[in-house]
Amino acid sequence: MLRSIVTASLLAAVLLPALADEAAFDALLEDFDAHEREHDPITAGREGDLAALGRWPDGRPDAVAERLEAVRAFRARLDAIAADTLDPGRQVSHGVLDYLLDSRLMHGRFESQRIPFTNDSGFFSTPIRIAASTRPRNVAEAEAWISRLEGIPEFLAGHRAWLERGAATDFVQPEPIVRKVIEQIASIADSSPADSDLFAPLTRLPASIPDEERTRLEHAAREALAEKVLPAYRELERYLRNEYLAAPRQSLGISEVPDGRDYYRALVYDHTTLDITPEDIHERGLNEVERIRREMDAVIEASGFDGSFAEFLDYLRTDPKFYAETPEELLMHASRIAKLADDAMPAFFRHLPRLPYGVRPVPDSMAPNYTTARYWSGSLEAGEAGGYMVNTYALDQRPLYELPALTVHEAVPGHHHQIAIAQELENVPEFRRRAGITAFVEGWALYTEYLGQEMGIYRTPYEDFGRLTYEMWRACRLVVDTGLHWYGWSREEAEACLRENSALAPHNVRTEVSRYIAWPGQALAYKSGELLIRALRREAEEALGDDFDLRAFHDRILDEGAMPLSALERKMRSWISEQTEAD
Repeated sequence: MLRSIVTASLLAAVLLPALADEAAFDALLEDFDAHEREHDPITAGREGDLAALGRWPDGRPDAVAERLEAVRAFRARLDAIAADTLDPGRQVSHGVLDYLLDSRLMHGRFESQRIPFTNDSGFFSTPIRIAASTRPRNVAEAEAWISRLEGIPEFLAGHRAWLERGAATDFVQPEPIVRKVIEQIASIADSSPADSDLFAPLTRLPASIPDEERTRLEHAAREALAEKVLPAYRELERYLRNEYLAAPRQSLGISEVPDGRDYYRALVYDHTTLDITPEDIHERGLNEVERIRREMDAVIEASGFDGSFAEFLDYLRTDPKFYAETPEELLMHASRIAKLADDAMPAFFRHLPRLPYGVRPVPDSMAPNYTTARYWSGSLEAGEAGGYMVNTYALDQRPLYELPALTVHEAVPGHHHQIAIAQELENVPEFRRRAGITAFVEGWALYTEYLGQEMGIYRTPYEDFGRLTYEMWRACRLVVDTGLHWYGWSREEAEACLRENSALAPHNVRTEVSRYIAWPGQALAYKSGELLIRALRREAEEALGDDFDLRAFHDRILDEGAMPLSALERKMRSWISEQTEAD
């Protein structure tokens, strides 16, 4: 009897705190999700909240400070809960939330909102991006879009306040980056209301809407654009040109701004989720450049080309057969490769998402300074497919031999597959479905370029060289990003790494280096995640031998959404151990 009492007491001592932690953690997750939904009207609108569909996120400094206080409160609640008392599913949520809160506190500490744009996008292009995927299904949703149009001046003003704070504290983008952004804003401001990308949602109204209503809605949208939106963009252009650039920053590296070196070290962790130094990343990049260069030499030899490495690059960059002649031709090639990838997917994955994706051109107002392609997420609830956005500007800089690697990265099995799978996760907090942890998301997409070899995507030596060019591109990123922001490199030094070691077109080299200048640290994520996933796959193959199931491995990588790399490593090593024991 005494033994039973003692045993029961011991169990209670163990179980009751764990149950209390689980209850406290579940309440925290519920509160955090509610906070996210309240302050993210873009996502809430996509999920059916009609009131949210008419609003923009509040970027004013006071609103940001208020949200930061909430983050500190969430951080304190999370710190009071021991992760090891939670079940495995909750432990993943704990790890993801821990990372997200730390990231937000870091950005709040350095007030990174003072630089709210990169070289090709930012707060000023957010309305353009949202317009491109907005398809009103009824009058109420069309009116919500018009409300969003009317709210653009206030949205821009909130971010301008941060720009002013940045200018006052010498925390600004370099002059060349700002001038390119001014060109984009001028392009938006100079369009007529009817031709504006922001008017496009009104051109997609369903045929069921009566002509009289359609006319009323179109008139209201044009009026909002003419009287409020376009003048606001013109005023933003004037401010940037005449005031923000009054004392322009000539240095390129973020280390040159006040507290810049501490900020860059924080960004290294934020984007890689690894405890690693800029020096270590730079060295890793140099080693990868050397390895990939050897593989490139082997492909050139196999192609039968008679000439040097530099001559082969010149051949790829200049021979017309490697380039599309029209935007439609480029989109057709991209679409064909996308369908090849779709066709191969069931052989490499058991779990496929329900959400489809489309192949679309980057909007004209964004294209000149935009990257080669990008993925724009969709939503089943909002009736929006995912978007593989292909840049059709400067066709002589968009080689066809790079399209296979680009397509698998941005569409499937890369970003669309991973993000759509995450959106469909069940029995997890909402923030887990949307977690954009760069090292995981971009690491997975880069891994799929490697996987494309097994999927049969690269059909010629040139396309295989295009794959290696893209891998070299990401390896050079490790060198270039740390070179610019830690070692004080010039633009010429940064461009040389890409120009001399890859077949990237000159326009892309310039655009990419501008991106790394404007977005410090982000470029470090790709290789960090990809190298881990490839290492975990080798480990699983060696441990399981003939019993290794590639489809199961891929599904397990993705089945809980994005997470810090340390959490992914623990998860997959546990999976390998479970598979070994099962055999």
